[in-house]
Amino acid sequence: MKVLKFGGTSVGSAERMKAVAGLINNDEPKIIVLSALSGTTNSLVEISNSLYKNKPEQAHEIINALEEKYFKVVDELYSTKVFKSSGKEFITSRFDFIRSFTNDDFSGIEEKKILAQGELISTELFHYYLTEAKIDSVLLPALNFMRIDTNDEPDRYYIKENLTRELGSYPGKKLFITQGYICKNLHGEIDNLKRGGSDYTASLIGVALDSEEVQIWTDISGFHNNDPRFVENTYAISRLSFDEAAELAYFGAKVLHPSTVLPAKNANVPVRLKNTMKPDDEGTLITDKPNGDGIKAVAAKDGITVIKVKSGRMLLAYGFLTKVFQVFQHYETPIDMITTSEVAVSVTIDDASRLRKIVEELKNLGDVEVGKNMTIVCLVGHNIMNQKGYIKKVFEALNDFSLRMISYGGSRHNISILIPSDDKKAVLEALHKSLF
Repeated sequence: MKVLKFGGTSVGSAERMKAVAGLINNDEPKIIVLSALSGTTNSLVEISNSLYKNKPEQAHEIINALEEKYFKVVDELYSTKVFKSSGKEFITSRFDFIRSFTNDDFSGIEEKKILAQGELISTELFHYYLTEAKIDSVLLPALNFMRIDTNDEPDRYYIKENLTRELGSYPGKKLFITQGYICKNLHGEIDNLKRGGSDYTASLIGVALDSEEVQIWTDISGFHNNDPRFVENTYAISRLSFDEAAELAYFGAKVLHPSTVLPAKNANVPVRLKNTMKPDDEGTLITDKPNGDGIKAVAAKDGITVIKVKSGRMLLAYGFLTKVFQVFQHYETPIDMITTSEVAVSVTIDDASRLRKIVEELKNLGDVEVGKNMTIVCLVGHNIMNQKGYIKKVFEALNDFSLRMISYGGSRHNISILIPSDDKKAVLEALHKSLF
């Protein structure tokens, strides 16, 4: 059985939903994982933020606008009065449910219930459409089998056992529809896998079923060798290893959520990236086998903060780095890059929400400098360290730019370079010209 995930843009309108129905309408056994319609989750976050700020009127405005958008989708999606009526009744019930929270004290539990509505609505509407089109399918509630543990990590055993039981309730059925992103926590409350979690859902389902392939359908034909939003004449990469894909996803390639790769890698379940708008394109196949050596792609990750700790006490000081890392561990802030000298250590983070407290504690260890608005540019490939000539090409291309940090040797799959974000487009273009 294959697992196919369709993102928000793939089901972002009635027209797109109909196209997806055409893509999946065959005899091949499959589970379809759907995201919320594009823009929906952002609106639900805005509603929640308004309620946190005790602004119910503002929340009502956003709710009404989003509801009208869905009424339009229903009108365009269904062709019969029966299904138009059923669709509108369903939309009304969901948005009345959301409105019910505007009268109460608002908390994180209520927020997660609101955020779950996007996927619950998209799957119900899509299932209605398949029924109207006489395409046999089963709507399989993700809340019946997706669960996270006390550490907010997927409960793999629970997912496998309960998903297998759910599927066993429908002998002979070949097409199942379920929600991405949403789950329950250990207390039985509605929760989620964080933003981008629909990819993660598909990967977890694929691993639980030992699927022959997990397909991630978006609006681009797989991983490109550079960011097509900033660089012209990029091309899709036909094959990547799990390690290469993980590096690209983590360091800014938006086509795949970073969490997706690890479960698939551990279970050796192939992942294929496809374009809903161009279904005949080959896309990118991700497996455990690298397809040649050398640099294959460039990605960029914005929103980076660099923190430099300088101290004369660092020279030959046993345990200095341990003390530095303990500060970041205490504030649960991951580090992306690190460089050291005899008297200083520099690190980068992409989550600056606890920056003030981190800096306060680091000042106990030495002088602290903070740089914001930085970008990590990551060059990804297989066995880069063993390939001659690549480093020369990279630094010749970057000769006219200010490089703040360089990470090389920590992984055989990437070279990471920290630059000011204002230079991002020019750096990507220069690397593209030099390497590809």
